[in-house]
Order: sequence, then C-alpha cells, then structure tokens
Amino acid sequence: MPKSTPIGNPDEQEGQLALDIYQTDAEIIILSAIAGVTEDDLNISVTDEVLTIKGKRRLEDKVPEEDYLTKECFWGDFSRSIVLPASADSVKISAAFKNGILRIAIPKVEKLQTKVIRIKT
Repeated sequence: MPKSTPIGNPDEQEGQLALDIYQTDAEIIILSAIAGVTEDDLNISVTDEVLTIKGKRRLEDKVPEEDYLTKECFWGDFSRSIVLPASADSVKISAAFKNGILRIAIPKVEKLQTKVIRIKT
C-alpha cells in the first residue's frame, strides 16, 4: 500500500499552524484548530506588533517508520507568527482554548479622527 506524505517540506523541523483571521466592528479574531495539545502545550506572545503562537503536539505511540501505512499528521513543534494590523490593541489581547480550538481576540483601537492644527503667526 503506498504511503501518503504530508504537504510541505519534509526536512522542516517545525510545523506551521493554519489560521482563520476575521474582524468584527470591535475585534480581530484569530481561530486555529489544534488537536492533540493542552493549554500547557501552547505559548502565545506579542513583540513589536507581531503575534506568535508556539506549541508542541506529542505523539504517545512509538511506531517504527516502516510500520506506517499512511503518515499525514504532523507531530512535534509548531509555530505561526502574524503581523498585527495598526488598528489592533496588542495590550488587551485575550485567548481561550476549548475543544481543540484556539480563539484569540484582539480589541481594535478607536480610529483617531483627524485634528486640524492652526499655525500661529
């Protein structure tokens, strides 16, 4: 039986998370389905307006490579970084993890209205 191989470069040491990102009037929402991890396996950080999600998916079974019929799941370290839009309030980010779905909510900052400055003579 032929083996399936995961999409991507097999030499990569780290997997990349798939993300859905959308916005509402008040927030930017990031969703990611991350099966096989716990909250303790995840690390979310923000530096210089870049949000980074890192984690590790552990494989409990020890299976010799030659015994696999199909091997499509990624096991090991993974990460994903995204640049936050200027309208994101990176100080007030919140995250929840429920039923294998990571949900990050980033409040939007209110847009500043243009203020006219008069030059004094």
